[in-house]
Amino acid sequence: MLEESPARAAQAILLAAGEGVLEAQALLGQILLDGHGIALDLPLAVRWFGIAAGQGHAMARNMLGRCHEHGWGCAADAALAARHYRIAADAGLDWAMYNLANLFATGRGVEEDQAQALALYRCAAGLGHAKSMNLLGRYLETGDACPQDLHAARDWYRRSAEGGDFRGQFSFAALLADEGRIDDALDWLRKALATGNANFLRVSSEALLSAHHPEIREMAIAYKLKLSDLTAGQSGNAAA
Repeated sequence: MLEESPARAAQAILLAAGEGVLEAQALLGQILLDGHGIALDLPLAVRWFGIAAGQGHAMARNMLGRCHEHGWGCAADAALAARHYRIAADAGLDWAMYNLANLFATGRGVEEDQAQALALYRCAAGLGHAKSMNLLGRYLETGDACPQDLHAARDWYRRSAEGGDFRGQFSFAALLADEGRIDDALDWLRKALATGNANFLRVSSEALLSAHHPEIREMAIAYKLKLSDLTAGQSGNAAA
């Protein structure tokens, strides 16, 4: 319904939220944040996330953390974001574990703590969170905050790639290329290209240029072209 008629769906969600339906309150916050079927209103999105979070909705609590982390509709406050993430993580939400881990890994809003970040990524990965799987693989590959385990790192990269995370697909492709499995590596690089965001494409295209295999280096061209298309689209939207 939301995809077929976003405006009609938004009205139904708005009505249900006003009647106290918890899931609708959380969803209303999301569509207000996205401007999907309803006028974009970041402060109001924060308000509805707060209402749903206050009634125990873990994803709404996580999204409240996202708003405070990035300053969406409110003042940016990484420390407050961390507190919201912690509540949702303690409730068992994998996305909140991942977001809190990112803060610990970078020392934003909390004291940097790689061991704590690793523990959270590991927990979220165990729940099937593909992005956390990739980062767990990175810790295991580098041996940062844990014993190095290349076999386990490879397994987590594979699972992340199969779970649909574009960064996991890129990580797994890099290992496959090192193993000489160029065709398989190219397949995963194409999958990562299809869904990767602009920042990923920017960083990854530079990394591809330094690859040992010419077929892998040629993928940098496709990554740069996709990046150009994405940034041109963003510029067009801004101008509009």
